[in-house]
Amino acid sequence: MSFTIHTRNGQRPPATNPSLLAVCIAFALTPAATLAAEANATEDTVVVDGTMTNDVVDSQDQDYSVKTTTTGTKLLLVPRDIPQSVSVMSQQRMQDQELTTIEDVLENTTGVSASRIDTNRTNFYSRGFIISNFAYEDMPTFLDNRWNFGDTTGDTAIYDRIEVVRGAAGLMSGTGNPSAYVNMVRKHADSKEFKGSASATYGSWGKERYVLDLQAPLTESGNVRGRVITGYEDGDSFVERNSTRKKFVYGVVDADITDSTLLSLGYSYQESDSDSPTWGGFPSLYSDGSRTHFRRGFNTAADWAYSNKDDTKIFANLTQRFDNGWEAKINAMHAETNFDSRLMYIDGFPDRATGLYNSALFQGAWGGWNVGERKQDSVDAFVRGGYELLGRQHELMFGGSYSRQRNNYDNSYPVNDNFGLMDVGNIHNYNGNSLAYPAWSDFALYQREVIRQKSGYLATRLSLADPLHLILGARYTEWSAKYNLERKPDEIRNAKFDKVTPYAGLIYDIDDTFSVYGSYTSIFQPTGQRDANSVFLDPTTGDSYEAGIKGDWFNTRLTASLAVFRTEQDDVAVSTGVTIPNSGGQTAYKSVSGTVSKGVEFELNGALTDNLQLTFGATRYVAEDGDGVAVSPEQPRTTMKLFTRYQLPMLPELAIGGGARWQNKTWQDIAGPNGPTRISQNGYTVVDLFTRYQATKNLSVQANLNNVFDKEYYDYLGTYGVYGAPRNFSVSASYSF
Repeated sequence: MSFTIHTRNGQRPPATNPSLLAVCIAFALTPAATLAAEANATEDTVVVDGTMTNDVVDSQDQDYSVKTTTTGTKLLLVPRDIPQSVSVMSQQRMQDQELTTIEDVLENTTGVSASRIDTNRTNFYSRGFIISNFAYEDMPTFLDNRWNFGDTTGDTAIYDRIEVVRGAAGLMSGTGNPSAYVNMVRKHADSKEFKGSASATYGSWGKERYVLDLQAPLTESGNVRGRVITGYEDGDSFVERNSTRKKFVYGVVDADITDSTLLSLGYSYQESDSDSPTWGGFPSLYSDGSRTHFRRGFNTAADWAYSNKDDTKIFANLTQRFDNGWEAKINAMHAETNFDSRLMYIDGFPDRATGLYNSALFQGAWGGWNVGERKQDSVDAFVRGGYELLGRQHELMFGGSYSRQRNNYDNSYPVNDNFGLMDVGNIHNYNGNSLAYPAWSDFALYQREVIRQKSGYLATRLSLADPLHLILGARYTEWSAKYNLERKPDEIRNAKFDKVTPYAGLIYDIDDTFSVYGSYTSIFQPTGQRDANSVFLDPTTGDSYEAGIKGDWFNTRLTASLAVFRTEQDDVAVSTGVTIPNSGGQTAYKSVSGTVSKGVEFELNGALTDNLQLTFGATRYVAEDGDGVAVSPEQPRTTMKLFTRYQLPMLPELAIGGGARWQNKTWQDIAGPNGPTRISQNGYTVVDLFTRYQATKNLSVQANLNNVFDKEYYDYLGTYGVYGAPRNFSVSASYSF
């Protein structure tokens, strides 16, 4: 069968008259680079023959860019036609930079900053706000960052690409979080012939990683195909005594039931076990108010600490295409995630000379043994296609979704004569062995909750004129939660919110290369955060505005975007620094209004020349509340990220590349031993390098060197600190067949 995707004019500019932007960047980065040969195609239409697989038709196999995507609107568009800032991390980019987890991907995505709370948990921010909208092929999951279900540690071996929409994305998630929307798109069985690959990696701190990817036809005609991806990883950390083991398996069957009907059934499972993980980090201040400086490998965990997680997902996707160009899709997913974590948190400020804590002030070590279970059932159905109105062709998409998420948490705490407080002794001599294994209380109910989300959505792309298109849409969302307070199973509380979030985007094509756009969307975000009484805060509401210019070259192999944005919010959840009673150290939040985030973003991504792939992104923003107080000042206001791969023309088997991440100065005000104290970190740059050699048609070897100059920096800096990883390496071999 065949189907058609409308794209822009794919003619590549001649080498004697290249795009000014491409030339400027090429000269700045690689003075000797030359533009590739001209593309042959000049048509505005690409026809793809073969079986249906995903919504996206892949661009060149080794490109960092993608041809089309549905992210942001669920309409199949080239990136230039999406009136928002969108970054797509391609499979090739993840392979080149050895980005093996969702966490790795986000840390290297334009406009996203990481806050590594401890060895096991990382929060991500965009435009000043925490990212909580994560989805699996557009099936959203509601995340509560107080608990560690390991969502960002998912292995990227099973994903074709990771899509990030910065700003509010109410049409996609139902809740228009103004930070970003992260969508993981799985790999599918798209081969009618048996093929596969096997890879092995060895790296710093004893890292071992093995991945096997096999796919084959399950019927003689190839109309039913299967794929299995499995892997194992084991290794220590730069943090002493800390190690992690991970195993995963993914299987999918794609069946062409008819020439126009595709059914996908899949299963994934990941399990990870971590020994001696930290809960928080090392103290940032001594009791006299001076800064501490521990070695980067210092581990505050007890030897009896561990954190184990497992995640299971079962999914089904049905796509029906019609002769008139319309299609209907139904997606369903069942997910179960569990964690079992026995951890220790060091609280307070030790004496500079003796290294001792003042137990009279309840300073020392607190233990917590938490177990949790999250179950989610989701279904989403929509149709999309073209229609004619007033003599012009337009596009329409509409659908609905429902999800139910059940969260269960129980905890235990050390039982002693000091209300659970344990003596760690001299922090300077602490090695994890000095803290005896405590007696634990019986497990007790901490929290039970059921969260439901019902949505109906609609969007249309109107062709107002040949160069002018308008996207209009709206989504109605009803969000409800039934929950009980910790250790009070008979006290049930309910929360219910609903809102219509409108969406509008206008795109004007200046010429065959550049477009300008403006967009607006309403914000509706139930935060999941609670106040000091453990009561849900009201949803965050507001408005998000964005305008910019986008360009693409070489039939969308190279894309660029420059955007300015402004986000206005009320009832934003802000940490109070106060612990919720009986919560195991969880922080209470409060709502603040009048919050404004505004800034500018730039990204260039894709094939700068035939031999040079590049992603360069830069962001600058300012975020303040209604009183002019900085929001999340511990997150960098200015960041730049670069990564490249260059295929040597004289030795095409060899590719070299690397990149750098830079951020400006950050700070945070904390309650220090001498009163309010500001701690800060200067701006820093981390440089990475990589090379790959294609030894034979089937065998390649690759080496990555991260933090080349061994820069010492903090991944988190507050009352406690967490260091970023020092210099490290990995070498891998991959064989395809």
